[in-house]
Amino acid sequence: MSLLPGQAPTKRLKLDEAAAPAGYAGGIGRGAKIPMQTRADMGMSSAVPTKRGTDAMFGNAPPGYVPGRGRGATGFIGGVSRDEVDRDDDKADLGDSNYDEFSGYSGSLFSSSEYDEEDKEADVVYDRVDVKMDDRRRKQREKKMREQIKELRAEKPTIQQQFADLKRELATVSNEEWEGIPEAQEHLKVKQRKASNFTATPDALLANMASSRGTSGSATPMGGMATPMGGFGTPMGMRTPHGMRSPMGLRTPMGLRSPMGMNTPMGMRTPMGMHTPMGMNTPMGMATPMSGAGTPMANTPMGMRTPMGMHTPMGMHTPMGGARTPGGARTPGGARTPGYGTPHTPHGGGNLNELGEARGTMLAVKLDRIMDSVTGQTVMDPKGYLTDLNALQVQSDADISDIKKARTLLKSVITSNPKHGPGWIAAARLEEVAGKVQSARQLIAQGCKHCPNNEDVWLEAARLEKPASAKAVVAKAVKSLPHSVRLWIDAANREQDVQAKGRVLRKALEFIPNSVRLWKEAVSLEDETEARVMLSRAVECVPHSVEMWLALAKLSAYKEAQKVLNEARKHIPTSPVIWVTAAKLEETQGNEKMVELILTRAIDSLAANGVTPDRDMWLKQAEEAEKTGFTKTCQAIVKVTIKVGVDEDVKGMKQNWVQDADAAINRNSIEVARAIYNNAVMHLKGKKGLWLRLAELETKYGNAESLDNVLQRAVTYCPHAEILWLMAAKQKWLRGDVASARRILAEAFSHSKESEAIHLAAVKLESENNEIQRSRLLLARARQQCNTPKVWMQSVQLEREQGLFQQALHLCEEGLKEHPSYAKLWMIGGQIHMEKSPPELIEATKFFERGLHKCPRSVPLWLSSVECEIRQQKYTKARSLLEKGRLRNPGADLLWLKGVEVELLDGSERLAHHLMSKALQECPTSGIMWSKAVELEPKQGQNAKSVDALKKCENDAHVIVSVAKLFWRDGKNAKARKWFNRAVTLNPRLGDAWGAYLAFELEHGTSHEQREVIRKCVDAEPNQGLEWNKVIKKVANWRAKWAVKLKRYVEESYSAEFNAKPLNREVELLLQGEDPYAAMATAQEEAAAEKEEEGGVKEEDGGVKRESFEPATSFQGARPGFCFKMGMRGLGYYRDAKQDISVKGEVKQESKPKVKEEDEKK
Repeated sequence: MSLLPGQAPTKRLKLDEAAAPAGYAGGIGRGAKIPMQTRADMGMSSAVPTKRGTDAMFGNAPPGYVPGRGRGATGFIGGVSRDEVDRDDDKADLGDSNYDEFSGYSGSLFSSSEYDEEDKEADVVYDRVDVKMDDRRRKQREKKMREQIKELRAEKPTIQQQFADLKRELATVSNEEWEGIPEAQEHLKVKQRKASNFTATPDALLANMASSRGTSGSATPMGGMATPMGGFGTPMGMRTPHGMRSPMGLRTPMGLRSPMGMNTPMGMRTPMGMHTPMGMNTPMGMATPMSGAGTPMANTPMGMRTPMGMHTPMGMHTPMGGARTPGGARTPGGARTPGYGTPHTPHGGGNLNELGEARGTMLAVKLDRIMDSVTGQTVMDPKGYLTDLNALQVQSDADISDIKKARTLLKSVITSNPKHGPGWIAAARLEEVAGKVQSARQLIAQGCKHCPNNEDVWLEAARLEKPASAKAVVAKAVKSLPHSVRLWIDAANREQDVQAKGRVLRKALEFIPNSVRLWKEAVSLEDETEARVMLSRAVECVPHSVEMWLALAKLSAYKEAQKVLNEARKHIPTSPVIWVTAAKLEETQGNEKMVELILTRAIDSLAANGVTPDRDMWLKQAEEAEKTGFTKTCQAIVKVTIKVGVDEDVKGMKQNWVQDADAAINRNSIEVARAIYNNAVMHLKGKKGLWLRLAELETKYGNAESLDNVLQRAVTYCPHAEILWLMAAKQKWLRGDVASARRILAEAFSHSKESEAIHLAAVKLESENNEIQRSRLLLARARQQCNTPKVWMQSVQLEREQGLFQQALHLCEEGLKEHPSYAKLWMIGGQIHMEKSPPELIEATKFFERGLHKCPRSVPLWLSSVECEIRQQKYTKARSLLEKGRLRNPGADLLWLKGVEVELLDGSERLAHHLMSKALQECPTSGIMWSKAVELEPKQGQNAKSVDALKKCENDAHVIVSVAKLFWRDGKNAKARKWFNRAVTLNPRLGDAWGAYLAFELEHGTSHEQREVIRKCVDAEPNQGLEWNKVIKKVANWRAKWAVKLKRYVEESYSAEFNAKPLNREVELLLQGEDPYAAMATAQEEAAAEKEEEGGVKEEDGGVKRESFEPATSFQGARPGFCFKMGMRGLGYYRDAKQDISVKGEVKQESKPKVKEEDEKK
């Protein structure tokens, strides 16, 4: 049976429609031994027809049931047909290709079901879970992504990265090198175009051209163009069949002795002249396509308004024009004006008339504009006005058309609405732009008649008039509009005399007494007495003007100013400026208490009058008060408004105050910032951050007393803030007040007995002042109260510094019992064994082994142990230790570097290179490894290796120093200095860089550059660098100043450069730890002393020598030419160079009159 859609099913035979075949027994065919009997065989069938199939098994189908619909069938009998409208759920693609493991099918299986609150809640929960899981995996995912990008960039760098080094090298290219770079075209196999050669015009040709002017009517034959007929490459003459080496002119087959012309070059009275195809009234004549007037070529490329006409490339104002003529002067084919300097034929009269009219119009416009100048001054040269006229640019047709359209439009406006003032103004300005000033005046005069009450029209009329007539116009205007402030101001400004201006303004005030602008102008013209009188009247007329009241108060005495400001507050109760001015007035009289009281009342009064407090406005007033010198007013403003406009919570208040203070500092308003912090710490007394900011502010901009005051208050309100106690003690110690520093630290102990920082600060204070016993006692107490590893380490270091190695080792052993995992104690203990005399290297090795067992992750401890083996020359044991260390600490570049050094010390250079290659594979971004790799390379390969190092570690200071050393070696001092400076800028704590930089400057730099390096190094206080730490961490250098440490490092590491030449005296003093200013003064004194003679100074008058220094134990009275002081030679009298100069000057002045007297006697 076919189930194809649309096909009629085959008729199905029913079982009861035919009789059973002969011999049929039910069930025998299926293996039944006894034939089966049915209910019909037994006569038990009922009248109800028997149900068959699924109806007999499951009963009747439910209402609306369609067979096959649930399985997607479309062709069963009685099922869904093809013609039935599809439902949405039937369209869903539920195949395997549309199934996803996590999200299922693209379409929802439950889209037809109802979406209730439980479903919504479940979706919210699942969304939160997804977000949470995504956040947990985000860091790992981003890190992995960054690593992948980094690897990709390392394998396939971008174009920018590939050319980064070349870009940096461009900065060093000089101008000569840049100009010497060849052009790209020079490397191409392209034949360059040869330069054009121009030949001078023969004299014979010029003479014939001059003689032909009378016959042809043009400056040159055929207009004299360099290339007739519009500029062809060969001008129809030169070496062509139609001419002989000349452009359609003289002595050619088309000219003399030729069948096409008679003694003239295509001119008149020839067979090709008048009334011929190539003559007059012909295609090549004036009224022909080549002239363009009334011919088919007019308005075409060869016509009048075309490339050969006016306004075109070959006409007037064109590249081929001469002095505003077509095809102009300085062209190969003409003498000065070979173009339309003269008409080509007598028949071009119409065009020449238009040209003459245009010139006449332009001249009239020019003269009218100059004659109608507003200032009445002419700028025209009477003798050269034609030249000036030729320089005038003619407007285009489009501009003229636009002006005509605008004129028509504005005429319609003023005609339809004559009372509209802006229309008259626009029309007048249009005429002014067009150059018709007289027409503009006439129009604006009509506008004044139609709009007598429009002040803009009157002002425009006064502007357009000449200065002599403008006053009359303004006078008419103020009569029509006596209450117009702008008209009165304009009238006053037109007066040249100050008294006349004053009279105009007083007259204006009679009509407009409430104009603040008029009062300001009038008062500004008077002296102080008259100004006070006028201001007294002004505040009566305009009592709402704050400026008038403040000006009157400023000109009044103290008592009168108080009354004026009180009246001002009554009339203007909402102005805070009046209150601030009153506070400033009290500050000038020294009434500081009244300043704060006035501003407090100001806040209450303004709030009562409904003024919303504005924090920014008050801070602005405070800054203005600071700039004008009213410090107390500034502080009072900040104090009374400290809580205005800030958040209520503590965090918000602190944030707002910090932001305001930072903004004030950026605007250089230090007093405002100081007042903000001082008032903030009073409201938030326990906030350590505010106290620290205030202390930092006082350190930068305050003095010692203010800083001490702040720190004293800070430790009072924040007694448990260790840093505040330490800052207070340090400030006292720096100023030499050791007793006060001890007192502060003792008070700090009472509040923080277990503070490690305070204990160690007290120890440092005593040890710096050589109070060793006090330091021991403090450390003993610290070990009992704190018992921290650092306290034990400082105890050991104190004894080690004093040379008491046994006590130091004893303390070290006790400390390790308390803190066995503190690696520094193990290092110090081993180093003490190595520092003994003789060194106990075996004990040191055992000590290090014990430490490595406790602290296997400490790289410095591994390095110390290896150093001990190297000193014993046990290189095999050192290699073994390094292998173990690298296994315990993978990626430790210092261990790889130490391994390379071990191989070099053992003489295995090949193994050192091999180990360096492995190290760079393990630590590809280690700058210190790349720096060592550059040093290991042969001289010829170091530059290439440095380039590789810069690609891997572009901003690593170690690599930068190595590159700088290469430049130093090659003698490129400028580049070396630049790279050294870059290294110390990238990492100012790297001592190796500072040492190399100073060594370079000592060899190649000036004393100024050397001083700068020393000063910057002292400010940076470097504490990094392998070679640097080997020097500065010696016990002898612990207490040395930073400049002394720098000197000792350079002496050990760069001895050749250090001893190459003697040091400048000032640089030498700096390296000894002297203050920069003291070193400079001492160097100058010594330089002055060297200029003097060794034994004494020879006097000019008597030849007597006086000693430059006379020792004295005390002051014995003034001596001429000497000063008493403590100098380089001790206490005594030193020669004073200033007194010597003054004495010599007096002697010279006295000698001059004597010479004059002798001359007069002679």
